[in-house]
Amino acid sequence: MGLLEEKVVLVNGGSQGVGAGIVRAAVREGASVVLSGRRAEVGEKLAAESGATFVQADLADPAQAGRGVEEAVARHGRIDCLVNAAGLTSRGTLLDTTPELFDAHIAINLRAPFFAMQAAVRDMVAREAPGTIVNIITSSAHGGQPFLAPYVAAKAGLAGLTRNAAHAHRWDRIRINGLNIGWTDTEGEDAVQRAFHGAGDDWRRKAAESQPMGKLGQVDEIADFVVFLLSDRSGVVTGSVIDWDQIVLGGLG
Repeated sequence: MGLLEEKVVLVNGGSQGVGAGIVRAAVREGASVVLSGRRAEVGEKLAAESGATFVQADLADPAQAGRGVEEAVARHGRIDCLVNAAGLTSRGTLLDTTPELFDAHIAINLRAPFFAMQAAVRDMVAREAPGTIVNIITSSAHGGQPFLAPYVAAKAGLAGLTRNAAHAHRWDRIRINGLNIGWTDTEGEDAVQRAFHGAGDDWRRKAAESQPMGKLGQVDEIADFVVFLLSDRSGVVTGSVIDWDQIVLGGLG
């Protein structure tokens, strides 16, 4: 049996990047998977390839943040596991961030996970059933680069929310954890490097050479770790925000 055999899993922001990797890994481990995202063409293609179900949702709209949960419950009668993997990484400093950019980061990186968790936990509590949630956060939530000010503000909020919700619902047997991922090789990161940092075709090689392990974080490795946290094999762990990175906080030299 797979680690997620007979589990119903929702991956918000699951149509590309880390989210898509989690969808594939969860299907491989036996789960019935629903993925949500804004881009129908990409999401439907992944669903067809993986055997998952796609539901179109603009997570920036609070009314749509829980749509994936609704679809999972409608199709499968329940939701067992939720992953909040959507993320907006557009750049902004403290001095040049507009209210519109700030609000966009809050909407995707904090508000959407909040209301998706609300919908999932309501279903779990109503059924008096255990469940697991993993929030994809970022190692930058500890402080981050100056050009990531609104992103850091929102993701740091998500780290706090993860601990708060885990504490609130531990007696409901709902385990909620977060993953602070570091620099990761995704198609979204490729677009960001080219758009905001003038990167050329060799940016991945240069980036890998600059890292202690000689490579960037890999989507499949993150996905496997998330599946473990979703599964019963991760035991009783809850309220943990794990640094999945090769940078050691506080280390010098």
